[in-house]
Amino acid sequence: MASSDLEQLCSHINEKIGHIKKTLSLRNCGQEPTLKTMLNKIGDEIIVVNELLNKLELEIQFQEQTNSSLKELYESLEEDYKDVEHLKENIPPHLPQVTVTKNFFLILLSLKKMSPLSQGVNVADVDPEEPVKVEEPAPTKKPPKEQRTIKEMLFITSDEFNGIPAYMKSRLTYCQINDVIKEINKAVVSKYKILHQPKKSMNSVTRNLYHRFIDEETKDTKGHYFIVEADIKEFTALKVDKRFHVILNILRHCRRLSEVRGGGLTRYVIT
Repeated sequence: MASSDLEQLCSHINEKIGHIKKTLSLRNCGQEPTLKTMLNKIGDEIIVVNELLNKLELEIQFQEQTNSSLKELYESLEEDYKDVEHLKENIPPHLPQVTVTKNFFLILLSLKKMSPLSQGVNVADVDPEEPVKVEEPAPTKKPPKEQRTIKEMLFITSDEFNGIPAYMKSRLTYCQINDVIKEINKAVVSKYKILHQPKKSMNSVTRNLYHRFIDEETKDTKGHYFIVEADIKEFTALKVDKRFHVILNILRHCRRLSEVRGGGLTRYVIT
């Protein structure tokens, strides 16, 4: 056996002997009355430290769960942000326009008249019993006959689109439906411009269309704006196919049009 191996063996044995001596000395110390109280206090402190370590472990677990939840929330917000950016970059061109009615205008005008600040007086000087005079706006001139307003179909709103049954709209998108409405309105305007046009200014093609329009009218369509499939083909580039009829069914569901049948012809009435 080499001398180095012997030295390591002796060192290991001496280390074990040293541990045994320390254990025996500690055992003897525990039996002395003066040291027993101190050892008990040390034991209590160890218990307290152990409880603190358990609480610290629970707190670490809670923080890890919170960190995981925040990470999921961040990923969700990031997806929402991407959706918002997509919506911002792809705003539908067909949005319902807000119109101010005459009654709403009168209410605003009345509120302006009633406001003390607009009159430059104090609140105490205003008599609540005194009726407020509202000036009627000047009546607008009636448009000439050739500038009659032609009723057009309103675009579908996003809420209405979401309310359409899935089986009915299939894979159609919000913009695709409103694009068809835009083309239908184009056909309606083109048709009724001809009907409102003086006959003397018509050429032979326009006059033939005019007579067709008159022949297609019935007592049920009197006073209403309507078109037929021939008008779609005449004034738009739409294909009168299965997809077109699916969209017509959606427009009937959304009460944008109704059908009047008769004489082998279907009339689509703007509602």
